[in-house]
Amino acid sequence: MKPTDIANPDYFHKVVDCQWACPAHTPVPEYIRLIAAGRYGEAYLVNWKSNVFPGILGRTCDRPCEPACRRGRVEEGHDKKAKPEPVAICRLKRVAADYKDDIREYLPKPAARKNGKRVALVGAGPASLTVARDLAPLGYDLVVFDGDAQAGGMMRTQIPKFRLPESVIDEEMGYVLDLGVDFRPGQRIDSLKALLAQGFDAVFVGSGAPRGRDIDIPGRTQAAANIHIGIDWLASVSFGHTTRIGKRVVVMGGGNTAMDCCRSARRLGGADVQVVVRSGFDEMKASPWEKEDARHEGIPIHNYLVPKAFTHDGGKLTGVTFEKVAPGKDAKGRRQLVPTGEPDVHFACDDVLVAIGQENAFPWIERDIGIAFDEWGMPVVDKATMASTLPNVFFGGDAAFGPKNIIWAVAHGHDAAISIDLFCNGQDLRRRPPPHVNLVSQKMGIHEWSYDNAITSDRRFRVPLKETRIALASIKVEVELGFDPKLAFAEAQRCLNCDVQTVFTDKLCIECDACVDICPMDCITFTANGEEDDLRQRLKAPARNLEQDLYVSGELKTGRVMVKDEDVCLHCGLCAERCPTGAWDMQKFLLDTAQADDRVRVRSDFRRSRASEPLATAGENRL
Repeated sequence: MKPTDIANPDYFHKVVDCQWACPAHTPVPEYIRLIAAGRYGEAYLVNWKSNVFPGILGRTCDRPCEPACRRGRVEEGHDKKAKPEPVAICRLKRVAADYKDDIREYLPKPAARKNGKRVALVGAGPASLTVARDLAPLGYDLVVFDGDAQAGGMMRTQIPKFRLPESVIDEEMGYVLDLGVDFRPGQRIDSLKALLAQGFDAVFVGSGAPRGRDIDIPGRTQAAANIHIGIDWLASVSFGHTTRIGKRVVVMGGGNTAMDCCRSARRLGGADVQVVVRSGFDEMKASPWEKEDARHEGIPIHNYLVPKAFTHDGGKLTGVTFEKVAPGKDAKGRRQLVPTGEPDVHFACDDVLVAIGQENAFPWIERDIGIAFDEWGMPVVDKATMASTLPNVFFGGDAAFGPKNIIWAVAHGHDAAISIDLFCNGQDLRRRPPPHVNLVSQKMGIHEWSYDNAITSDRRFRVPLKETRIALASIKVEVELGFDPKLAFAEAQRCLNCDVQTVFTDKLCIECDACVDICPMDCITFTANGEEDDLRQRLKAPARNLEQDLYVSGELKTGRVMVKDEDVCLHCGLCAERCPTGAWDMQKFLLDTAQADDRVRVRSDFRRSRASEPLATAGENRL
């Protein structure tokens, strides 16, 4: 194998599993250390720069970072019986939002001068507001259109208040709108052609996936009065139009919307709420913690049941009949659900909430203006630039590629903002700005580092919950209480500082194997070079996870190479402490993904003064 090119930003970025997995590439270990040090405002700003809505995402994010967390792999390897427990990254994000001081002075200010370019943003959800956040300081005139009376999109209409309080939404919407954005509530766009005729230099479509899927089975029309589409019902609850539901409720669907529906129904009078899913429990699209929360509130989940008919009496809904199925395979080996032949199951109910998915709807986009649509009725969008086939129209969020989640919408918004800025300046959309990268040694002495590298054995700490009796009494009482500073510190200590990299200088190595002897994970091997497949099998501990790279040195004096498996390295620094020549060093890797312009960053003197600052003051008992 060739020596590893650690100058390539993607190499160490990939080693920081949580940041690599985050669509917005939030520097997770960076803000977790700040939380451990009690520097909550700074931790919030690190988040705000990349994911825009730390308080909202700290409560509602789909957490793609956590399954990737190295902590889970390490714990799994040490205790096969224990469930892997990643660091509670998402809930630590909320800590930064809950305990920060006023951070407004560090945010960008409205542009002193306009640049003469006007951009329309359709929808006031996370994708559009991210575009607005990135472009407003650059002097763009930004007009945000939305049919609702307040900004937030699905964050406000589809996420129940017991998960996301109104005050948090208002605060983080305000940070964006206060940048001089022209928000026009109650103005739904009914024609893209008409909008383009208003002379905007660019248009961004962030209208979401506003239509819930319906179900066409016998009885649907006759019992329609008590059959509700999940996302529409949640919006009606959010706006206060719906304040109660029948005592017996069936929720059809296995995604996060279904979990929000069933938990909301419990708070609006549903004493007997049942969730019915056609797939198996482990195959449900709902996040594991969403399913756990529903069951904690006494809501049963029934699996492998396919709806056959709504039963009714003179037009009044009486229940739903389901057919029992089991997983099987067709002639080509593809998975399918097969009827078991057992008797049908009937659930008596007063109301049904249908939460079986969402669809995009673009009746307001004319098909003769140059925007191509695919066979599923989705716009053809470039995944790198977010550009449509009409040069000045861009898409993002659910409107671009179908329903995902908030953090993906934010990532799309950042990419689209770069493209809009390039487009409006007559530049090539494919010439994406590179990320900003630092790699700085953390050495403060022969055996001292500027961070606490001790590895705690604590299991993941649980977020305290409001007492169920109180939580179920109101649709607006927040269920999760969040970590207090003491619990936040303890959970932050579980972070392995994956961004503090083990950097090897082959010219200094005397091949004493001291690092091999002291490594607690058997990550390091000195061996003859070879092809990757062969080399992975000859290491001290075979490197079976092909998703993680091997760190390979140049040729040493004996002709061998140093090979380090990046998969389960603890980043503990013992190799660097033990090395007698300094061939190993611990260097902090900080990657900030580029945005439309550096002026979008939090106040430059604040961030850049910290770029070469130690991770924590020497002598502090901090990460």
